Amino acid sequence: MSLPEIVQSALDDESVAARGGLGGDDLLLVTPTRTLVYRAEGLLSDETVAEYPHDAERVGVSEGRRKAEITLDYGLDGEESFSVPTSGLDQVLHPVLAGILNARGITDPGETVKQTFRFSELTIVVTSARVVRHIGAAVWDEDYEAYHFDGVTDLDFEEGSVATSVVITIDGGQERFKAPNEQARALRETLVDAVCEYHGVEDVDALRRTAAADDDDSAEPSDRVSFGDGPDPLDTSGVDGDVEEERAPDETSERREASTASDDEFGDSGFESASVDDDVAQELAELRSVIEAQNERLDRQEETIQQLIEELRQGR
Repeated sequence: MSLPEIVQSALDDESVAARGGLGGDDLLLVTPTRTLVYRAEGLLSDETVAEYPHDAERVGVSEGRRKAEITLDYGLDGEESFSVPTSGLDQVLHPVLAGILNARGITDPGETVKQTFRFSELTIVVTSARVVRHIGAAVWDEDYEAYHFDGVTDLDFEEGSVATSVVITIDGGQERFKAPNEQARALRETLVDAVCEYHGVEDVDALRRTAAADDDDSAEPSDRVSFGDGPDPLDTSGVDGDVEEERAPDETSERREASTASDDEFGDSGFESASVDDDVAQELAELRSVIEAQNERLDRQEETIQQLIEELRQGR
């Protein structure tokens, strides 16, 4: 469907991310930076296009029986409002709010805003990568909270007589909020689908198994810290007169020969070269200290794990 010429002119080649009807021939169009409201020509007015930038600090909604009003607060620059049919408020508010979240940097480029839920003074926005939660009279302002799916390891839904508690386990803690039972099913399906799609699993059970496997891998202690092959062994030939073996020249030996070669130059200049043997000994001492400290920590960790296992066996 082609857009009226006045709308095409206002777009100025900017792409349209979403569009919807406002009754009659009136239209709402959402671009990456603005919301445009087109009012068709009527008996008492000419056709117009109003622009509402997405850099708003607050979004408010007031509802009447037939008309609802969406207000965008721009701080020191004042407020701008436009009216929509109350019956289509949620359908209109969703793309507007998505545009604002993107423009304010709350969502990342390419991140999809899947659905918006309003429960009295609680607003929940589910995207393809996070949940945005806002509590208050406004639909959204800068006092929002966001939970990225990257840290989510479990989802649970505790049904009550009136409301359902949504429990999100994230980064070892839990976040909770309640949704009215009549809207809880839609929220549950949207949230589960988004989280499972993000983690590449089929359902919540698979998400839990994946999280448990990751925990097991990260919690499994090793007996000692490995530093690769470690430093090259020192040349011990001559320590025991009965045992001698040929050793390939190593980096330490080469370094020793190259400082020795320049001893005369240092002597002529009045400076003394540093002892390579002292440097190597210091490096080995520092490395030995690090290894010992690591091993002590691992020993304490192993003792703690064994104690925990014993307490679990005792039913604590």
